[in-house]
Amino acid sequence: MSAVSILDTPAPGAVGRTAYADLTATLIQTRQQLAPKRLFAPGPDARQIHAYFQAAAAAPDHGQILPWRFVVAPAASRAALGEVFAQALQERDASASDKELAEARDKAHRGPFVALAIVRDATDDHPEIPLQERLISLGCAIQNLLLSAHADGFGSGLVSGQAMQTPGLRRLFALAHNEQAVCFVAIGTADRRKPMRPRPDPALFVSELNCEADHA
Repeated sequence: MSAVSILDTPAPGAVGRTAYADLTATLIQTRQQLAPKRLFAPGPDARQIHAYFQAAAAAPDHGQILPWRFVVAPAASRAALGEVFAQALQERDASASDKELAEARDKAHRGPFVALAIVRDATDDHPEIPLQERLISLGCAIQNLLLSAHADGFGSGLVSGQAMQTPGLRRLFALAHNEQAVCFVAIGTADRRKPMRPRPDPALFVSELNCEADHA
Protein backbone atom coordinates (compact mmCIF):
# COMPACT_ATOMS: atom_id res chain seq x y z
CA MET A 1 0.00 0.00 0.00
CA SER A 2 1.39 3.39 -0.94
CA ALA A 3 1.87 6.03 1.71
CA VAL A 4 -0.83 8.65 2.08
CA SER A 5 0.33 12.10 1.06
CA ILE A 6 -1.06 15.13 2.82
CA LEU A 7 -1.08 16.78 -0.60
CA ASP A 8 -3.45 14.17 -1.99
CA THR A 9 -7.11 15.14 -2.16
CA PRO A 10 -8.97 12.39 -0.31
CA ALA A 11 -12.26 10.97 -1.48
CA PRO A 12 -15.20 12.22 0.57
CA GLY A 13 -16.40 10.22 3.55
CA ALA A 14 -14.74 7.63 5.74
CA VAL A 15 -13.28 5.76 2.77
CA GLY A 16 -11.10 8.71 1.86
CA ARG A 17 -10.16 9.62 5.42
CA THR A 18 -6.44 10.40 5.54
CA ALA A 19 -3.99 9.33 8.19
CA TYR A 20 -3.90 12.96 9.33
CA ALA A 21 -7.60 13.29 10.19
CA ASP A 22 -7.42 12.03 13.77
CA LEU A 23 -4.16 13.89 14.38
CA THR A 24 -5.70 17.12 13.13
CA ALA A 25 -8.77 16.69 15.31
CA THR A 26 -6.60 16.03 18.36
CA LEU A 27 -4.43 19.05 17.62
CA ILE A 28 -7.47 21.32 17.41
CA GLN A 29 -9.22 19.91 20.47
CA THR A 30 -6.15 20.10 22.73
CA ARG A 31 -5.12 23.67 21.95
CA GLN A 32 -5.47 25.97 24.95
CA GLN A 33 -5.56 29.72 25.45
CA LEU A 34 -2.66 30.61 27.76
CA ALA A 35 -1.98 34.06 29.14
CA PRO A 36 1.39 35.55 28.12
CA LYS A 37 2.45 35.60 31.79
CA ARG A 38 2.39 31.78 31.63
CA LEU A 39 4.72 31.63 28.62
CA PHE A 40 8.49 31.52 29.04
CA ALA A 41 11.68 30.77 27.11
CA PRO A 42 12.52 28.90 25.07
CA GLY A 43 10.28 30.25 22.37
CA PRO A 44 10.16 29.26 18.72
CA ASP A 45 13.29 29.75 16.64
CA ALA A 46 13.47 31.64 13.35
CA ARG A 47 12.74 28.54 11.27
CA GLN A 48 9.67 27.69 13.31
CA ILE A 49 8.38 31.26 13.25
CA HIS A 50 8.71 31.33 9.47
CA ALA A 51 6.73 28.09 9.26
CA TYR A 52 3.99 29.55 11.47
CA PHE A 53 3.60 32.54 9.20
CA GLN A 54 3.52 30.22 6.19
CA ALA A 55 0.59 28.50 7.89
CA ALA A 56 -1.05 31.89 8.44
CA ALA A 57 -0.71 32.58 4.71
CA ALA A 58 -2.97 29.59 4.00
CA ALA A 59 -5.98 31.39 5.51
CA PRO A 60 -9.00 32.14 3.31
CA ASP A 61 -8.54 35.49 1.59
CA HIS A 62 -11.40 36.74 -0.59
CA GLY A 63 -9.92 38.46 -3.61
CA GLN A 64 -6.40 37.64 -2.46
CA ILE A 65 -6.04 41.17 -1.11
CA LEU A 66 -4.04 40.16 2.00
CA PRO A 67 -6.01 42.49 4.32
CA TRP A 68 -3.88 41.82 7.38
CA ARG A 69 -0.30 41.74 8.57
CA PHE A 70 1.74 40.92 11.66
CA VAL A 71 4.47 42.95 13.34
CA VAL A 72 6.83 40.93 15.52
CA ALA A 73 8.00 42.62 18.72
CA PRO A 74 11.54 41.37 19.47
CA ALA A 75 13.14 41.69 22.89
CA ALA A 76 14.83 44.97 21.98
CA SER A 77 11.45 46.61 21.34
CA ARG A 78 9.69 45.51 24.51
CA ALA A 79 10.76 48.49 26.64
CA ALA A 80 9.20 50.89 24.13
CA LEU A 81 6.05 48.76 24.08
CA GLY A 82 5.99 48.85 27.87
CA GLU A 83 6.05 52.65 27.81
CA VAL A 84 3.04 52.59 25.48
CA PHE A 85 1.18 50.39 27.95
CA ALA A 86 2.11 52.68 30.86
CA GLN A 87 1.07 55.78 28.94
CA ALA A 88 -2.26 54.17 28.06
CA LEU A 89 -2.86 53.44 31.74
CA GLN A 90 -2.05 57.04 32.70
CA GLU A 91 -4.48 58.31 30.07
CA ARG A 92 -7.23 56.14 31.58
CA ASP A 93 -6.28 56.77 35.20
CA ALA A 94 -4.24 59.86 36.03
CA SER A 95 -3.92 58.63 39.62
CA ALA A 96 -2.27 55.31 38.68
CA SER A 97 0.44 54.44 41.20
CA ASP A 98 4.07 53.76 40.37
CA LYS A 99 3.42 50.09 41.11
CA GLU A 100 0.52 49.99 38.66
CA LEU A 101 2.60 51.70 35.99
CA ALA A 102 5.43 49.23 36.56
CA GLU A 103 2.98 46.35 36.18
CA ALA A 104 1.72 47.85 32.92
CA ARG A 105 5.29 48.08 31.61
CA ASP A 106 6.00 44.51 32.70
CA LYS A 107 3.19 43.19 30.48
CA ALA A 108 5.27 44.05 27.42
CA HIS A 109 7.99 41.61 28.48
CA ARG A 110 5.76 38.55 28.80
CA GLY A 111 6.19 35.76 26.27
CA PRO A 112 9.40 35.09 24.29
CA PHE A 113 7.53 35.60 21.01
CA VAL A 114 4.98 38.39 20.60
CA ALA A 115 3.45 39.77 17.42
CA LEU A 116 0.72 42.32 16.81
CA ALA A 117 -2.06 41.26 14.43
CA ILE A 118 -3.29 44.13 12.26
CA VAL A 119 -6.26 44.32 9.88
CA ARG A 120 -6.74 46.77 7.00
CA ASP A 121 -10.26 48.13 6.50
CA ALA A 122 -12.03 48.98 3.25
CA THR A 123 -11.69 52.76 3.51
CA ASP A 124 -9.75 53.09 0.28
CA ASP A 125 -8.91 49.50 -0.56
CA HIS A 126 -11.24 47.00 -2.28
CA PRO A 127 -14.50 48.42 -0.82
CA GLU A 128 -16.37 45.40 -2.16
CA ILE A 129 -14.74 43.28 0.56
CA PRO A 130 -16.12 44.48 3.92
CA LEU A 131 -14.30 44.61 7.23
CA GLN A 132 -16.04 41.52 8.61
CA GLU A 133 -14.61 39.37 5.80
CA ARG A 134 -11.16 40.78 6.44
CA LEU A 135 -11.44 40.03 10.15
CA ILE A 136 -12.55 36.48 9.41
CA SER A 137 -9.49 36.05 7.20
CA LEU A 138 -7.22 37.39 9.94
CA GLY A 139 -8.88 35.12 12.51
CA CYS A 140 -8.22 32.09 10.32
CA ALA A 141 -4.60 33.18 9.86
CA ILE A 142 -4.18 33.51 13.62
CA GLN A 143 -5.74 30.10 14.27
CA ASN A 144 -3.41 28.50 11.72
CA LEU A 145 -0.48 30.15 13.47
CA LEU A 146 -1.63 29.02 16.93
CA LEU A 147 -2.20 25.44 15.81
CA SER A 148 1.22 25.30 14.18
CA ALA A 149 2.84 26.47 17.40
CA HIS A 150 0.79 23.94 19.38
CA ALA A 151 2.00 21.18 17.05
CA ASP A 152 5.57 22.13 18.02
CA GLY A 153 4.70 21.81 21.70
CA PHE A 154 4.49 25.50 22.49
CA GLY A 155 1.80 27.27 24.45
CA SER A 156 0.11 30.30 22.95
CA GLY A 157 -2.52 32.90 23.59
CA LEU A 158 -4.16 36.06 22.36
CA VAL A 159 -4.38 39.27 24.35
CA SER A 160 -5.79 42.70 23.63
CA GLY A 161 -6.67 45.47 26.07
CA GLN A 162 -7.45 49.16 26.24
CA ALA A 163 -4.07 50.17 24.83
CA MET A 164 -4.84 48.68 21.43
CA GLN A 165 -6.40 51.80 19.92
CA THR A 166 -4.23 54.43 21.59
CA PRO A 167 -2.22 56.92 19.52
CA GLY A 168 0.98 55.71 21.18
CA LEU A 169 0.51 52.14 20.05
CA ARG A 170 -0.47 53.26 16.56
CA ARG A 171 2.70 55.33 16.30
CA LEU A 172 4.95 52.59 17.66
CA PHE A 173 3.68 50.04 15.14
CA ALA A 174 3.37 52.57 12.30
CA LEU A 175 -0.28 51.80 11.62
CA ALA A 176 -1.76 53.40 8.51
CA HIS A 177 -4.99 55.39 8.76
CA ASN A 178 -6.97 52.41 7.47
CA GLU A 179 -5.41 49.82 9.79
CA GLN A 180 -6.59 48.59 13.18
CA ALA A 181 -4.63 46.73 15.84
CA VAL A 182 -6.65 43.61 16.68
CA CYS A 183 -4.66 41.59 19.23
CA PHE A 184 -1.25 40.41 20.30
CA VAL A 185 -0.23 36.80 19.65
CA ALA A 186 2.11 35.34 22.28
CA ILE A 187 3.98 32.02 21.98
CA GLY A 188 6.35 30.30 24.38
CA THR A 189 6.93 27.37 26.69
CA ALA A 190 4.06 26.98 29.13
CA ASP A 191 4.99 26.85 32.81
CA ARG A 192 2.01 24.57 33.37
CA ARG A 193 -1.03 23.37 31.51
CA LYS A 194 -4.55 24.17 32.60
CA PRO A 195 -7.32 21.58 32.81
CA MET A 196 -9.08 21.46 29.46
CA ARG A 197 -12.11 23.73 29.51
CA PRO A 198 -15.45 22.19 28.57
CA ARG A 199 -16.21 22.67 24.89
CA PRO A 200 -19.75 23.74 23.98
CA ASP A 201 -21.85 21.05 22.38
CA PRO A 202 -22.49 21.76 18.68
CA ALA A 203 -26.23 21.59 19.42
CA LEU A 204 -25.82 24.90 21.25
CA PHE A 205 -24.55 26.80 18.21
CA VAL A 206 -25.76 24.85 15.16
CA SER A 207 -29.29 24.91 13.77
CA GLU A 208 -30.91 23.88 10.51
CA LEU A 209 -32.75 26.14 8.11
CA ASN A 210 -36.39 25.04 8.03
CA CYS A 211 -38.15 26.59 5.06
CA GLU A 212 -41.26 24.42 5.49
CA ALA A 213 -42.07 26.12 8.79
CA ASP A 214 -42.18 29.51 7.05
CA HIS A 215 -44.80 28.29 4.57
CA ALA A 216 -46.93 26.25 6.96
